[in-house]
Parts: sequence; structure tokens; C-alpha cells
Amino acid sequence: MNPLHAGKRFDSLRDWLRHLAETDRLATLKDGIPLQHRLAAIAKRLDGSKAAYFPKPGGHDIGIISGFMSKRAWIAEAMGVPQSELLARYRRAAENPRPWAEIEKDAPCQQIVHRDVDVRRLLPIPTHSEHDSGPYITAGLVIARNPATGIQNVSINRIQVHGERHMALLMLPRHLHAFYKAAEDAGQALPIAIVIGVDPLTLLASQAITPIDHDELEIASALHADPLQVVKCLSNDVRVPAHSEIVIEGRILPMERHMEGPFGEFPKYYSEKEHREVIEVDLITHRERPIYHTIVPAEMEHLLLGGIPREATLLGHLQASHPQVQDVHLSVGGVCRYHLYIRLRKTHEGLPKNVILAAFGAHYDIKHVVVVDEDVDVHDPQQVEWAVATRFQASRDLVVVHGAQGSVLDPSTTLYARSQGEGADDATVQGLSAKMGLDATRPVHYEGHVFTKVRIPGEQDIDLDEVISPNACFDVDRL
Repeated sequence: MNPLHAGKRFDSLRDWLRHLAETDRLATLKDGIPLQHRLAAIAKRLDGSKAAYFPKPGGHDIGIISGFMSKRAWIAEAMGVPQSELLARYRRAAENPRPWAEIEKDAPCQQIVHRDVDVRRLLPIPTHSEHDSGPYITAGLVIARNPATGIQNVSINRIQVHGERHMALLMLPRHLHAFYKAAEDAGQALPIAIVIGVDPLTLLASQAITPIDHDELEIASALHADPLQVVKCLSNDVRVPAHSEIVIEGRILPMERHMEGPFGEFPKYYSEKEHREVIEVDLITHRERPIYHTIVPAEMEHLLLGGIPREATLLGHLQASHPQVQDVHLSVGGVCRYHLYIRLRKTHEGLPKNVILAAFGAHYDIKHVVVVDEDVDVHDPQQVEWAVATRFQASRDLVVVHGAQGSVLDPSTTLYARSQGEGADDATVQGLSAKMGLDATRPVHYEGHVFTKVRIPGEQDIDLDEVISPNACFDVDRL
């Protein structure tokens, strides 16, 4: 982290975008970029180098931002820590949530109120990938209250906009779905808010992996080190971040389904078209001159927002049983979900295999695990590959688990289920997967320097500005 940025606070999306602009990390595009495919294509080209701001996209007055969380270093910077402390800082916040603070009036997110609603007319909602079935809200924080306890849950769900007031969303079998089923079983709709355009820490907190009835907005308060300001919705009892840009208030209707999909998801493949639950919109509020946030699916902003909270949770889980574990990384090549690299201080033969099995049990998405020694940086895929190339023997160091639960969005699981004689359309075998672990560690004891990593003394201490002559010009004719 640049020392010049230490201590800065980013309590709203606008604070963070201002900071990115001041440090030449925000590109402003031309007016009128089309919402269908073109906007997402440009944002993808800038992904990981600059955030992209689109004024007046597709003729809308509301501008769009994308890619403002597309580098790991930026996320650490927003958190106010070096990258090496990113997971520890996130984990502390998740384990020590702080209550939010409710304000009664003058919330920026409620400066403008629309009760006569046409979602597609009011908001500039892009169509992202080639075979997407229509425009999707991809960066909306869906906030709902547990009908039994009143405690909130925050998640990001893909939402397909069908008409003026109706949208379909994907709910995986997690907390939001549990709230909805409780409401539906009682014959009631589930009140929700969809919040678009929040500060980077609140966005990151929304992806925390927690038990049910743990409000992710309280994790946002802990990340900010101050209570997050929230305000009650105008049409229901859900509390939303007061400094957010746009809030869609509505209800997930009982016993009603619309077709949703296909949609390009994080594994970089399309999900199938299926009947999904339906949102009916009641009203929309927003700030004056709001900014709409869209996440380009399967690109760095999408992957990192899901990956970093998972890494923090996985690290805590593994260290609880194996304190020798020092760091973990969900690789980008494994879509920040499926491939886990683990660095540990190896004290006993067999320890890496125990750690591999613990990782498989920690989260069902984990498909491949590579365990490496202390001298390997798990955030550098080239170093991990080097460890596999020189420290791994398949006949001795490979762990394979058949028929485990995996990700339903991994298309290879469908073929695996069929190969095992299972009907891939049977919900009880969806996501059925084989898993693989690689012990790429050196022996605890070895002779001489056979497994000692080559290094040159002093290589890390060299200041190239001090040793390179700034004005000298190489001239072969004067040698």
C-alpha cells in the first residue's frame, strides 16, 4: 500500500471513485456507449487496469461505473492495509461485527423517490455477454430480514429484468433462500431491498461467509471501524446503507416463477434457462445524479469479490485445526472458487494430505488443492507451478476423492454424474464431482541442498535506481 494513501476513509462509492480518479485509475468513456454488449466489452478491456465510468450510456442520464474493485491491491488499499494483511483484516471484521447506526431522515439514497416505476426506463441496465437472455442487475446487494428473527442478510444475486416492475433472480440454497421459503410457506411475500452503488468495504462485506442471522452490514461497520449509517426503506422494514446510490424496494412473491437465463456466470460458462422466483418492485429511490454499478460477469471484479471473503474464511477454518497453515489463495485460473493453493510450515510427513482433506470439507466449491512449502508464494501461479513440477510425484503425492459435492455451476459435474450412472437432472446429484489434491511439498528431512530454493544473496535489497547510471548511453562502437 502506498504510504500516501494510508489513513484515508472511503465511506461512499463517490469517495472511492474520487480517489481512483486522483490516482489515474479511472477512465471516463465517451457519452452514449450502447448498453447491449458494447459497454461490457469496454469495461472488460479495462479490467484490472482502470475503473470505467460511462456517462449517459445508451442515452440514459444515469452514469455507469464498473471495475472499481478489479485489483487485489486496490481492495487492500480501500481497507487501509498492505496486501499481506488483507485476509487477516477481513477475518477480524467478520469475527467481530459492529452494530450499524440508523439515521431517521436526510439519507442521501432517498433524495429522489419514484413510485411510478419502470425499472428499464429509470435505470441503465446493461446486457453483458453474447448469449445472455436480456439485461441483468449484477451488482445489486439484496437485503432481506429473517421473517422469524428480523435479522438481516446481504447477498449479491443475479437479477434479470423482465418488465416495468417484475424481475427474476437466482437464489442458491443459502440464507436469502431460507428466508424466502419461510415467507412462502406462510403464504407471504418476502420484502427486500436491492442496493446498487455502495462503498468498496460494504460491497466486500456483502460476500462474507457467515452462519445464518449474521448481518453482513455489521461486518461492513467493523471494516470501516465505525458504525455504518443505514436508513429504513420507505415501503418495508429493511435497512439499507444510507450513502448508497440507488435502492430498489420490492418483494419476492410467493408461488410465482418466471423463466430466467441463460446467463454468463463466474466459471465463464452459461447457466441454463430455468424457472426462478419473481421480484415485484414497489418503488425506487436514489441520490441526486446517481451512479449505477455493474459488475462484468466472470471478470476480475466479480472473481475477487467472491474470492477474498472465501479465502479469509478458509484460512481461519484450516488454521483452527492445522496452525502450520500460513496463507491460502483461490487462483484466478480456478475462477477464485475451485482451485485453492495452501502454504504451510511442514512439520510432519502426511500433514499436507490432512490439510488437503480439511480444505475439501471447508467448502464444497473447492475442487483442486495444491499444498506448498513456506518458500513458495501462493499468490504467484508461476511459483506454485514450479513447486508442482519439482516437488510432486503423482504415484505418491496425489489425493483423489470420488463422488463428492461440488459446484452446480461447474459444467463438468454434469458429465461426471452421468459417468457414474447417475441422472444428471436429478437434483440430489447436481454438482457431483471428483476432487484432487496435490502435495507439492519437499520432505521434512533431506540431504544437502537438494530441495533448497536457489537464491542470490542481496537480490531483494538492490535499489536499481542507485546502481543504474541514469545518463550513460551504451555505444557498441566505443567498446
